[in-house]
Order: sequence, then structure tokens, then C-alpha cells
Amino acid sequence: MKYNRLQLILILTIICSGCSPKPDCNRMASVIEEEFNSGNFYRVLNLADSIKENCKADPVLITKADSLADMAQRIKLDFTLSEEEAIKLMEARIGPFSMEEKSAWEEKGWLEYRIIDGEKRYFNRTVSNLGLLKLFHEDKQGWLKENAVDPALVFRLRHTGDVIKSAENNNDPLVPVKMKVDYTLTVDADAVPDGEVIRCWLPWPKSTHPRQKQVDLIDISSHEFTFAPDTAIHGTIYMEATAIKGTPTVFKVSFRYQSSAAYFNPENIEPLPYDRYSRLHLKYTSEQPPQITFSDNLRKLTDSIAVNEENPVIVVRKIYSWFKENIPWTGALEYSTMPDIPEYVIRNRRGDCGMQTFLFMSMLRYKGIPVRWQSGWMVPEIGKNLHDWCEIYYEGTGWIPADISYDLQASENTALKNFFMSGVDSYRMILNEGIAGRLHPPKKFPRSEPYDFQRGEVEWSGGNLYFDRWDYSMKIEYLE
Repeated sequence: MKYNRLQLILILTIICSGCSPKPDCNRMASVIEEEFNSGNFYRVLNLADSIKENCKADPVLITKADSLADMAQRIKLDFTLSEEEAIKLMEARIGPFSMEEKSAWEEKGWLEYRIIDGEKRYFNRTVSNLGLLKLFHEDKQGWLKENAVDPALVFRLRHTGDVIKSAENNNDPLVPVKMKVDYTLTVDADAVPDGEVIRCWLPWPKSTHPRQKQVDLIDISSHEFTFAPDTAIHGTIYMEATAIKGTPTVFKVSFRYQSSAAYFNPENIEPLPYDRYSRLHLKYTSEQPPQITFSDNLRKLTDSIAVNEENPVIVVRKIYSWFKENIPWTGALEYSTMPDIPEYVIRNRRGDCGMQTFLFMSMLRYKGIPVRWQSGWMVPEIGKNLHDWCEIYYEGTGWIPADISYDLQASENTALKNFFMSGVDSYRMILNEGIAGRLHPPKKFPRSEPYDFQRGEVEWSGGNLYFDRWDYSMKIEYLE
């Protein structure tokens, strides 16, 4: 249902007046939450403005209203397609279809939409996701054939074969690759007023991991900058610039680094019993709400896959195999708009790299297997992109990388086929060794990406600058 300006003014007047000369801020708090949950985002934005004007004595409510208004804007940016636009894109992507088929895809969750301000709005990537889901579920052989000839996957298969040949079943880095990276973040012209200082955090490779070494700064757009300390969860380099009216604000950094692969043959891993009271075990088997949690659905699902199994190698293999059979990769909503990512993946049976990794980690931690987050970029010569994966700890062996969202490889060789259950390729950029850490220096306003850090973060004295206010690009030169 749409609301005109007169109706909205009437609602606000009723809330703000009543029998008391003061506005009923408690009632406004309840109403703005109800409107948000109903998808009435236009009303949320107007109510937020009214709360800031009439409830100045309640900073907690003002913060809540700001948060709901910000979240409403973020969700709207993910759901921009009208039904007519979505249908045209679907016809171009998959050919003719009936309205009954469309309804069935919506019921399955293959076509993702929300009712926003009374209109049906579709997720920007739902049409491409529909194509991926149809191929995975309705034409598995076709899906496998596509993977077998995909140039990026062919390159990956060849490279991981070289890694396996070099492996000696230890944690030594393998097949190093040196790269030069030029990273640019450009804030839109007039995104902030003229003369205001823009604060920017750009990606910076972690230099504390054995697989990532020789990290060197080549050039930077600012004379003054700050690196995050080695102990920080997120690898960042911070700088500032002053906005100039009518001109984009550009932040640049160039660096080189060396990245290596690792591989362990799971058949040769002989795990010792875990010390369940060690700091490591307690830390990396615990929940980290809201995205690493042991919900009832997760417990039931995990137990159905690996019931009564104690050997962590076998548990990992069973859960990994379940993912390969049931969870295809699809494009994701922005994580900041998703209150419980593991539950989303369980319910919809799909997700991108980070979504799958959150569920995978939650399942392993629930089973008492230590696992930690790792992420940044995948940087092969074909198909560089943001990417998330993890590392699993086996007592007596140590931390072993695993990538749950990379598909089984097109090979009859078991080690090659299952490479990413206990290995990682050389073409990575590690930026994060955990989730939801503090940036350095601290950010004053909520982050655009609250859990991961891959694209950058930007803010000014007036608030955060979300992804729609700036662009990023990364150029890679392979040195050896």
C-alpha cells in the first residue's frame, strides 16, 4: 500500500500530539519498528526525522531511529528491480516461462523479492541467481560440464595440481606468486560538502601469516597514513583527504606482496584428541553472534550429517560433501542487511562464499572443531573478486586452510577433486583473520560492511559513506 504525503503528516501528527503537549516518543519508537518490519521504508525515513526533531532528550531512541533509517536505505539499494523489469531480465536470461513457473520459483526462494513501500521489488541479482539455481538443481550434468571448461576453473585445476606435486604434508608455503597491486577508491563528487575531511580505510595485506610475505608499500596518495597493527583483525591503511566541490575524492595505494599455497592430504592427517580447555579450543569453538551461532536448525542439520562421529577429519569431510551436494554459489545481499546468515543459507539452500563460510564454521564449531575466519580477495589471472574462506585446526597438525564455496574440481583424481577441503591456492590476498574487528584508527560511525573488510570503508563528520557513494578498483600485475 502506498502512502501519500497527507496521510503521513496525519500519522505523525497523531503520534506527536495526543493528550500530552509532549510527543509520545515511546509510541514513536514502537511505530518506527513496526513500519520497518512491514517494509514501509518511506514512512521509516520520515519517522526517523520526526524522532530526531521531537525526542532530543532520548539519544538511544535517536540512534535506533537512525539505524533503522540507514538499514532501510541499504535494503532498498539491494532491491531496485520492479516486477516488470525482473520479468524482462528473466525472459532474456532463461527464455519464455509461465506465471505459474515464476510463482513456483518465488515460493522456493529462487526469485528473491521484498514488499517495499507497498510494491514488489526484486533483488538486483535475483535473475542471475535464478539461472545458477536452475542449472544446479535441474541440469547437474550441464552444470558440471560448464565448470569443466570454464577458463578460470581450468587454470585453477592446473595450478592446484602443481601445488599437490610440491606438497610434503606440512605447513610450508608452496608455489609462491608475487604480485603488484594498485588499489583505488573514488568518492563521488559532492558526496560530502566542500572542505569537509573524508576519512578512508583501504585494504592492506596481512604480513603475519606464513602464506603471505614480502608486503611492501610502493606508492600512496596521501603523505600521512596509518597501518593497522599486526595484532589487528583487519589489514588496513588509513588516510584522509579534503573534499573539493564538484570533484571526486580519490584514495590510492600501490603495493607488492608474495602469496603462497598450502595443501594437506586429508588421508594423512591423524588428529590427536583436542585439549578442550585450552584457550585456542575455547576461542575457536565458541559462538560469535549474530553470524556464527548454534541455532536449533543448525544443530539438527549438523547432527543429521555427522551424527555420533568424533573424528574431526571425517566430520569435516561429511559436512564438506553435504555442501557440495546441496549449497550452490549465488550472489548475495549486503551482509549488513542480513540478521542471521547461517539461517538464511539453511532456509534457502544457497549463498556466496562468506555466507557458506559462516554456516560451515558454525557447524564445525558446534561439533567442537576449532575453525577461524580468513578472507580478502581471490586474485587469479582470470576472475579476481572478493572472497572468504577459513582455516581448521587439527590437534597435532595445526591450522589447515579450507574453502567451502569453491566447487569440487573436474578431475577423477580424488586429491585434486577435493583439494579445497584441505588446501588453498596461491592466488589470494589475506586481509582479515577474523570478523567484526575494530578498524585502526577506530571508525566513528557504523561500517558499510560490519563483519568483513575487503573493499574499504569511508566516512566524514556527518556519518558513514555507504557503497553507493563511492567506487573501487584493483589492478594486478603478476611479477613472476
